Amino acid sequence: MSSSALVVATAALTTALMPPGSAQSAPARESQPIYSYDNAIRESVWVDTGLDGDRDGKSDRVAVDIIRPRETAQQGRKIPVIMDASPYYSCCGRGNESQKKTYGPSGDPVQFPLFYDNYFVPRGYAFAAVDLAGTSRSDGCDDVGGRSDVQSAKAVVDWLNGRARGYTTRTGTERAHATGWSTGDTGMIGKSWDGTIANGVAATGVEGLKTIVPIGAISSWYDYYFAKGAPLYDSGPDWLSNYVNSPDARARCGHVQQRLVDGAPRTGDWTRLWEDRDYVKDAHKVKASVFVVHGQQDLNVRAKHFGQWWDALAEQGVERKIWLSQTGHVDPFDFRRADWVRTLHRWFDHQLLGYRNGAQSEPMADIERAPGQWSTDRVWPPRATATTTLRPGKGAAPGVGTLGLVPPRPGATETFTDDPALGELDWAAHIDSSTPSKAGFVSRPLAKDLRLSGASSVTVTATPNTTSAHLSAVLVDLGPDTIRDYTARGEGITTLPERTCWGASTTGDSACFKETAAKTADVGFTVFSRGWADLGNWADEHEGRPLTPGKAHTITLDLASADHVIPAGHRLALIIGGTDKDLIDPPASTPTLTLDLARTTARLPIVGGAGAYLRATSGTMRQAPHQTPLAGVTTPRPIPPIPGGSTR
Repeated sequence: MSSSALVVATAALTTALMPPGSAQSAPARESQPIYSYDNAIRESVWVDTGLDGDRDGKSDRVAVDIIRPRETAQQGRKIPVIMDASPYYSCCGRGNESQKKTYGPSGDPVQFPLFYDNYFVPRGYAFAAVDLAGTSRSDGCDDVGGRSDVQSAKAVVDWLNGRARGYTTRTGTERAHATGWSTGDTGMIGKSWDGTIANGVAATGVEGLKTIVPIGAISSWYDYYFAKGAPLYDSGPDWLSNYVNSPDARARCGHVQQRLVDGAPRTGDWTRLWEDRDYVKDAHKVKASVFVVHGQQDLNVRAKHFGQWWDALAEQGVERKIWLSQTGHVDPFDFRRADWVRTLHRWFDHQLLGYRNGAQSEPMADIERAPGQWSTDRVWPPRATATTTLRPGKGAAPGVGTLGLVPPRPGATETFTDDPALGELDWAAHIDSSTPSKAGFVSRPLAKDLRLSGASSVTVTATPNTTSAHLSAVLVDLGPDTIRDYTARGEGITTLPERTCWGASTTGDSACFKETAAKTADVGFTVFSRGWADLGNWADEHEGRPLTPGKAHTITLDLASADHVIPAGHRLALIIGGTDKDLIDPPASTPTLTLDLARTTARLPIVGGAGAYLRATSGTMRQAPHQTPLAGVTTPRPIPPIPGGSTR
């Protein structure tokens, strides 16, 4: 029997032997599966959001499907709620198997996607699955992270705490109340758009929201679509709204679609629409604890999102925890299942039930160093991390430069021409060759491991020969390694036919899910951080303007947060190029750009600071043998470009 199957079998035996209510006399260390899942109360409630997004003259109601233990209701015990608010319950499905909600003949919910209900309801929690406005069985219109989206879930938190109205039907007047069975204490969880809504609701400061667990989540919708003016996708939020809205919402929500078009111009300029969808600016309102999970190679909801959210929360002293994997847009249930369920269980027990189980004193960060191999940090980034300025310099051949602590000679330049057919993997594969599409700068082979932890930035002074230009900057670990193949279909995982079970099941809702394994690739280099910008935003990061050919312009590219160890024998590379194929869209022209190296710098979060870099690069170490990437490995654009991607 596998270890995970043994856990499930033991849990089932515990359920059979322990009578309901016996956990109250046990030490409050871990909630136990003592309540019947089969006999649980399953009900639907429609909560009044106070908005009229579809302009039908009536306040919008959002559908909330709830499952909770019948025994606690009979005992008069109040329980906390785990909530997943999503636009995907009808249109697209949730999880690696794209599960959707299902309903019985009377309309009561039968299947709740994912394992949260199967696992936590027998342990004394309620689970609530909320359809965002305009989606599935809810009124209103989906507005892609705006007021309607956030209020859809916030209103449910208010209802659970007795501050909003709920009804037993979508159009009726019979009231539904939660205060008789709910403590009001709520934990929101979800991947991608679902986790994004958790971020947005936390940023309102709503009372009763005790914790959020955003997985691969957006923190600012502008940064989902643009990077300082450079477009990351060729479609806007109106496409996304139309994708998730129910058929009747599409028919009545044309005005919302038009607002999304008007408020999100393809110029990449910052507008009020983006201001309203920036949760980072409201981090000071967050009262809930935050458990962040993100794939460092997520090319859908890119890694900048977790980094800027984490940093803003840190400034406010918010209780935080983080997991960073090597995967792309993948749920931890599918890359570290047993540890994830155990950790999440302890986290919710502590945050929602108040159990003193040590969860609060566990390491702040878990970081995947190799497929399935993890390290921990008490504090993240480590306290020894210091921003260190590295300088690109001229090398022996054009476009093959150096990277170190010493500034280059005044007047040193490098030139490249944008080639939209090439990207970061092409550039890195030819790092030691003069190629016209990039400028590469490489450290000496490292004598010691070098760790980068946090967000980097690259300030570039470039002179274009055209009126438009896009820039990319990437950090690369040059040396052979085996990594999760984030470019493959599963973004670092392979789905297996075998199933393991995590909680209790019914005929209509199984707790058994397909297992996964790491999908790996042998590579000769690893791109571990990226950033992009439209050079036209040089004077104002919120508004672009035509460039003056022949004039130098300076702009700073914000690179995504990362935690990466470059092993001894490898080299660190900074590559500056134009269009990063499949990751940003090209400019209107095909510019040639000349970099002023004396006015170009990279600011990197190095653990140990400049001293660590000096020690790592001043020793003698033979360069690691060169190894090319697997044939056919390319960086794909997520299609369709929606939070959820290929592994919803």
